[in-house]
Amino acid sequence: MNILVTGGAGYIGSHAARRLEAAGHEVWIYDNLSQGHRSACRQGRLIEGDLHDGELLESTLKDKQIDAVMHFAAFALVGESVTDPAKYYQNNVVAALSLLEAMRRADVRRFVFSSTTATYGAPETIPITEQEVQRPINPYGFTKLVVEQALADYAAAYGFGYAALRYFNAAGAATTGDIGEDHDPESHLIPIVLQVALGQRDQITIFGDDYPTPDGTCIRDYIHVDDLGDAHVLALQKIELGAGLQMNLGTGRGTSVREIIDACRQVTGHKIPETIGRRRPGDPPELVADSSLAQKTLDWAPRYTEIQPIVETAWRWHHLHPRGYE
Repeated sequence: MNILVTGGAGYIGSHAARRLEAAGHEVWIYDNLSQGHRSACRQGRLIEGDLHDGELLESTLKDKQIDAVMHFAAFALVGESVTDPAKYYQNNVVAALSLLEAMRRADVRRFVFSSTTATYGAPETIPITEQEVQRPINPYGFTKLVVEQALADYAAAYGFGYAALRYFNAAGAATTGDIGEDHDPESHLIPIVLQVALGQRDQITIFGDDYPTPDGTCIRDYIHVDDLGDAHVLALQKIELGAGLQMNLGTGRGTSVREIIDACRQVTGHKIPETIGRRRPGDPPELVADSSLAQKTLDWAPRYTEIQPIVETAWRWHHLHPRGYE
């Protein structure tokens, strides 16, 4: 198939594009490079453009004879979504609708959507299943939920087929070491801890050590970025026009902040100083996925189920590229 990957110059999108290529698909990247990196794209495969440019989107879909779209182009900082919600509604909702309309005009109706556990808000049960009520508690989560609802409506009215993949904490990097995680500012725990190991930060701050968890720190489900990419490739094959899939992607195993820091110490051989800070507002004690539906539906299972091998791939990238894609 000919696949257009929006946001394919970003962290998760670039890894998914590689997995698509490995599966034999023809892949084109559509990205405005506001957060992505040209170096993360295969040469000659990047179309530099904005999702608000409906004419460019439509012509791209037609000229490249696109069969399906994978959509990763979104802003994803929870705190920023609270302080600047307009930015998130314009990019995560309005731009996504621009994309869907361009697809409708070009008669491209298969769509794989990068959704998030943030659509669940503060879940009542752990591990989180797809039956959990979606009550997002921040604009970021709500914008993702709005697009999920739009996809359901487009499927019913216009015959779109889609998969909304709600994943947990993406982590790690390609085993080749040539693409990885490079955000500005960096907000993800593992690369921040590894920046301490590289001497780019003095210490890692643990935001709260008094949670009702075994070691007092927050627990999250870390899924390797290549495992996410593989699930996207498999979901593409399961899409049926006029219907939708909604699935969690995670390992089903929770890892605490302290366990992440300890794994980084073991992998890097550095001491990695730490300090304790105040809790961050809105941080749930534990978020772990039940991804049994995805495993059954897609015949998929994460290859990385332990945190240390995930950290090893991340360290390979950061050690080889201490300044990221620069």
